[in-house]
Parts: sequence; structure tokens; C-alpha cells
Amino acid sequence: MSNQLNLPQLSFFFLSRKVGFDDYGSECDGIRITAFLDAGRDNLTPLGRLEKYAFSENVFNRQIVARGLLDVLREFSDNENDFISVMETVARMSEDGEPTVRAELMEQVPNIAMFLHESQPNFPAAFSRYLVPIVVHYLTDPNNQVRKTSQAALLVLLEQGLICKGDMETKVCPVLLDLTEPSSDDDYKIEAVAIMCKLVTMLSKETVEQLLQRFCELCSDARLFQVRKVCAANFGEFCSIVGRDATEKLLMSKFFDLCSDSLWGIRKACADCFMIVSNSTSPEVRRTKLSPLFSSLISDQSRWVRQAAFQSLGRFISTFANPSSMGLYFKEDGTLLEVPTCPSDRLGHKHKPTAKHTHCHQSMSRGNSGSDSTHTHPQNQHAGQARNNNNLPPTNNKNKETEQTDQNFNSFLYWRPPLVDISQELEMLKGQGPRTRTEGEKEEEVVVSSLDPATCSQIQKVLDCLQPHMDDPDVQAQVQVLSAALKAAQLESQSEEEGESKSQSEEEGQSESQSEEEGQSESQSEEEGESEITSLNHSCPPLLQNVIPQQLLDQYLSMTDPAQAQTVDTEIAKHCAFSLPGVALTLGRQNWHCLKDTYETLATDVQWKVRRTLAFSIHDLALILGDQLTAADLVPIFNGFLKDLDEVRIGVLKHLYDFLKLLHAENRREYLYQLQEFMVTDNSRNWRFRYQLAEQLILIMELYSHDDVYNYLRQIALTLCSDKVSEVRWISYQLVGMPFKMYACGAHELGLNFSNELIIRFCHCPKWVGRQAFAFICQAIVEEDCMPMDQFAQHLLPSLLSLSLDPVANVRVLVAKALRQTNELRCELSPVSDMRQPPKCFKQRA
Repeated sequence: MSNQLNLPQLSFFFLSRKVGFDDYGSECDGIRITAFLDAGRDNLTPLGRLEKYAFSENVFNRQIVARGLLDVLREFSDNENDFISVMETVARMSEDGEPTVRAELMEQVPNIAMFLHESQPNFPAAFSRYLVPIVVHYLTDPNNQVRKTSQAALLVLLEQGLICKGDMETKVCPVLLDLTEPSSDDDYKIEAVAIMCKLVTMLSKETVEQLLQRFCELCSDARLFQVRKVCAANFGEFCSIVGRDATEKLLMSKFFDLCSDSLWGIRKACADCFMIVSNSTSPEVRRTKLSPLFSSLISDQSRWVRQAAFQSLGRFISTFANPSSMGLYFKEDGTLLEVPTCPSDRLGHKHKPTAKHTHCHQSMSRGNSGSDSTHTHPQNQHAGQARNNNNLPPTNNKNKETEQTDQNFNSFLYWRPPLVDISQELEMLKGQGPRTRTEGEKEEEVVVSSLDPATCSQIQKVLDCLQPHMDDPDVQAQVQVLSAALKAAQLESQSEEEGESKSQSEEEGQSESQSEEEGQSESQSEEEGESEITSLNHSCPPLLQNVIPQQLLDQYLSMTDPAQAQTVDTEIAKHCAFSLPGVALTLGRQNWHCLKDTYETLATDVQWKVRRTLAFSIHDLALILGDQLTAADLVPIFNGFLKDLDEVRIGVLKHLYDFLKLLHAENRREYLYQLQEFMVTDNSRNWRFRYQLAEQLILIMELYSHDDVYNYLRQIALTLCSDKVSEVRWISYQLVGMPFKMYACGAHELGLNFSNELIIRFCHCPKWVGRQAFAFICQAIVEEDCMPMDQFAQHLLPSLLSLSLDPVANVRVLVAKALRQTNELRCELSPVSDMRQPPKCFKQRA
């Protein structure tokens, strides 16, 4: 009978089997997990009682002890000797012959590890000495449930940072290497590969390199396709950690083999991780090797492989991007940021990335306006670094500048090294004859030289018109591409028809000089240049696009083909729309003509999910294209989204401020009349739509003059303050306070009129909710510092004080909070402010 459970323990056990130890509710009050440690008839000490039940012949007793180990450790944590005794008991329990006991024990290991981590000063080595060996030993347990439990526990320990690097390298990794030996059991090998691939993201680069050779062997496992599939699914993680050299030398050949595997599931896994692999290679390998390999996946015989490849196509194209060329880059969370470089870097100043809502459009989006002449193109800043990386001799007069640039360059801020500045090399090639194409030369750089004379003349005119705007970085990028194409064409024409080309160039030079002598105005030249850019943007051959392999672009553009939706994926157009901003950033605004028709096709797609995707990203695309292309090509589509379904309109509304701030003032003012339309929705219960409108109006008000705010936005704000939903009203109180900033512009009359309107509409409202709203508004005005305190004390404070005698308690409470906020702010400003003294009644009632 001594080895059997008594009645309370039986009740506790069956209850625990029903709800679990972590799910106790009120029905099990009075039952403690450590109840078996209480004094009983056996006259044993608590440790003796623990020994009794931990090694009882009854498996139920052992399961209860395993489940309650955490509370047992807490009971004995005050005495170090008793605590060590308990840990030794746990180590002996791990050898229990019953799999359910071992599984129960392993489930408690993460919680015990967290407890030991919190008590580490008292027990510094307990976890590493007692628990880590148990976890590692259970990875080879013959029972499948125990192994799965140990694998899950190991991942939790790593995610929480509870297992040290030394234990990983000396205890865990050797076991994984043993389990992945060719002679290892199949089930053990598959599970070990899976756990090894999951661990790779949590290990250091040095530890991963130890596992790299075994990983390469597993990628070629011809007997177990499950092993190859796990390796393919985690291939990108290995590449991103081991770096470019190891990827190209050791992993690239294995990746090619996996992409041509006989099982479509393995090829699909390769397509899913293609972008990560591409980011871990050099531009040359990406263009010459990975691009043809990806094209083979696009045309795979399996529909599921083609589907995954098309979904990854836009992400793969984005790896060809050079952030320094546009000055922008996308973070992993999708935020569009500005590359943190500016001329002051040369003076030793440090700059952090600036988010898109911090007015980075002022230096990036004004394509031909030249509004920010102090912005330096990142390529120009790091030209010396690029020359050194490519063994190009720097010029003597820039040695000092180049040396300092090398010191300030931080590879962490860039996806890859800056592009090479080849302007000097192109100048040197002017006097040379035609050159033959080398084996590793980019195909696109040679094919652009086959332009006809008419196109060359057109490009030359565009270049002449762009010269006054060379201080704009986007214009510099456009001029660089056009100049390279023009010079390549001139070199080829000189070699083929030297005499004819010479006479033609002289005629063009005479015509240009004659046009300058005729005294054409600079504004007319700019208009002509813009028209030439527009016509070239719509009519030039894709030959001018040399950023990505043309085949990849053609495959991306085919994603809007209705046939693809039938043969590949019904949502392929949505994937195309999702990745379009990244593709546009990669190609640059000078190649927008390649995407314009595709974007218009997606904007009119019959699926509202496609249009919704574009609506959520149109502000990012506007930042990429600049104000001129935005006004010409995006504004009409934006206007169409405003009249679309609510599911599409919410995408526009969520980033309304980000889009409007990129427009010129006259174009932005046209939307004042349309903001009222956001108050009308397809579903009147969609209160989040009005909440989002209030959030955006708080930001939008700074884009308009105080007259426009008073005449157009004021009424919307007041209407939202009376909304039926409290969440909308609360954020609208902050919105209503924003117009009072017109005092800073000297519009005191408008401010006084608005104050009187608030008093009449809310303070004198017959409903207590309206009077409470007035107190909320006054508090928001004070907190946000929307108006000078002297003006507040003169125009709004007397009405607020009158509500201190309101018959409704809720109103009086809000008035007290607003007065306290006002008094605290007044005390802060009193030493430096000449604010007029408030009425005596304010002092008394406050």
C-alpha cells in the first residue's frame, strides 16, 4: 500500500490529467503540486518524501513529481545543499524507463531553466551541469515523443538565450554531427537535420562553419529526399550566416543541384529561399549564374514550382538594386528609408537612417526642380572606395579625399559595395577603337550600343536639358545611364562609319551651338527636356534598361497576362502588385517606362485585392518616382482609388499624408474638396475608417494654410468629435486642437472665431457628452501646446471653469483633469513666460 496513491493524491492526479498543471482554475483551489512533500504518517523529511515518490513503482507518482519539479525547486531554493540534492534527483529521474515520465520531465526543462536563470547568482552552473546533458541525451532517445519534446525544449532554450555558446559548441553540436552521419538511423538523421537547420539562425558564424561541411554532404543525400528537402528549405539561412565567400565556394554548386532535383517539393523550396541566397552572392554571380537558374524555375514543369518562382520573382529582382543610386532602400518590414549619407559624412558626422515620414522626399522626390542642392549622391561619396575595391588607380588630386572616404565607409549600411564610378574610364575610351566583348562582360552593357542615330540625337538633347539640374542626385543617376548608352553608341558608330559619324556629330554640334546663340530661354529648355524625357520614357527600347537581365523583367511583366492566372496562380497579379515598388526602386525612375503599362493594368484589375495592394503602396512608389512622374502617372490612379471600394480606399487613406506631402502645393490643394468624401463609407459601422481619417488629418493639417484648414478641414474635425463611437471621438479631440496652431501664423481672428464655435457647440451643449467633449478638447489643446497659454486663458479658460459646477459628475471630473494639466503647464512656463495672470476664480477652483 505504501507505493499506491492515497485518495487526495488520486483526486489531484486525475484533475491534473484533465486540465494540466498550467490550467488550474478555481475548482482546484487548495490543491498544491508539492502537496506530497507535506508531513505524513511516514515520518520522512521532505527530501526523503521526494525520493519516495520520484522513484516509486507506481508510474503515476513519478509523473506527478516530474510535473511539479519547478515548484519543488522553489520549495528548496533557500538551502543550497537541498537544492543540489533536488537537481541530482532530477538527473536520476531522467533515466526513468517510462517514456511518459521522461516526456513530462522534458516539458518542465524550459521553465526550470528560466527559474535558474533568474536565480543564477545563487546557482551559477546548475543548468549547464544538470539540465543541458538531459536535453542532449534525449535527442537520441528511442521514443519519438521524448525526442520531439527535447527538440522543442532546445529551441525554446535558444530563443530565450538560456543556453550558453559553450554548451552549444561542446555538447549540442557534436551530437547533431553524430546523428547526421551517413551510417546514422534514418529517423534520427531527418530529425537532426531539421533541428540543425533551425539552430543555424541562433548560432554564431564560427559555429555554423563547423556544421557547413556536414550540411553540404546532406544536400547531396541521394537516399533520403526528406533530408534534401529540409536542407533546401533552410538553404538561405546558411548562406546569410556563412557569408559570400563560403556561399560561392561551397554552397552554390549544391544549390544548383537542389534546384534541378527530381522532386518538385525540393525545387519549390529552392524557389522560396532564392532571394536570401541571391543576397549572399556577388553581383556578377547573381547576374550570370543565378538569373539563368531562376529562369529555369520559372519555366518548371511543375505548376507549384512555377507558382513559388513567380511569387519570389519580385524579391529576386530587388536584390539587383543599388541603394546608393536612388538614395532609398526597403527594410525587411517594408519601410522605405533614405540611405544615411550626406556631405557632412566627410567631416566625421554620423547619420542614422531616416524614415520616409521625416521629409526625406524633400531631397529625393523633386526630380528636376533642383530644390536641394546640398544633397550629395552616395555614388560620388564612395567613388574612392569603389575604385580601391576594383583595383582602379585613383587620381592624384583626390588621394586624401579617397582615403578619408574609406575610413567613413561602413559596409553595414549597404546591401553590397557601391557601384563603380566609370566616368573616367569612359573618357579614356573616347580615343580608342572598337573593343570586343570579353567573356565575363555584361550583355546589357554591350547591347545598348546598337542605338540608331535618331535615338542618339534624342538622348543628347535630353542630356543638354538635364545639365542645369545636375545637383539633384536622381538627375545624376539618369544622366549616368543615358551618357553610358550614348557613349557606347558613339564608339561603335565611330568604328563602323568613322567619316559619316564625324560629319553627323559636327552637324549636331553646329545645330546645338546655333540653338544656344539664338537665345532660347532656360524655362523653354526645361520644358523641352521634360517632354523629351516623357517621350523617351514611353518610346525608348528596353535596350536602355541595363539594371537587371532583360529576361527577368520580361517574366515579371508577364505576370499580368490572364493566361498566367489560369496556368500558374489565380493570385499572380496580386503578387506582381505587391512586389512592384521594390522592382521600381531597383530599376530606378529613369526606367519607369518599363513598368508604367503594367502598373496601369494592375490598377484596373477586376480583383479588388490587387487594387488594394497597390493602394497601400502608392505612397512608396511616389517617393521612388519623384513629383513629376507622380503627377503625370500616379495621380490619375490615386484619384481612381479614392472612388473605389472601401477595401481599396483604406489603403489610400492609411498613407494619405505620405502621398499628399509629395505633391506640389497647387496639386495638393485640389484634394481639399475630396477629403469630405472619406466621411461616407459603404458600411456605416466601419468606424475604423473614420478613426484612420482623424489620424491622417492630424498630420495633413500642417500641409495647408490656416485659411484652408479653417474653411475645409475644420468642419470635418468638428463632425468627427460628435461621432457615435468613442474611439473616434477621443482621437478627434486631439484633431480639433490642431487648428489652433494658426495663432502661430498670426491668424488671431480665425482662432477667435474657432474658439467661439467650440464654446457654442460643445460647452453650451444641452447633452452632458458635448460638455464633456469640451473639457477633453481643452485638455488636448494644453497637452499638445496648440495655442499660447495667454490666448487659452483669455478665450477658453473661462468657459472651462464654468463647467466646474456642472450637474454631471463625469463632466466635473474631466474639468478637474484639464485644469490640473493647465496649472502644471503654467507652473512650468511661469519662470520664462510673460503669460498674463488667469482669473482669480481659476486659482480658487483649481
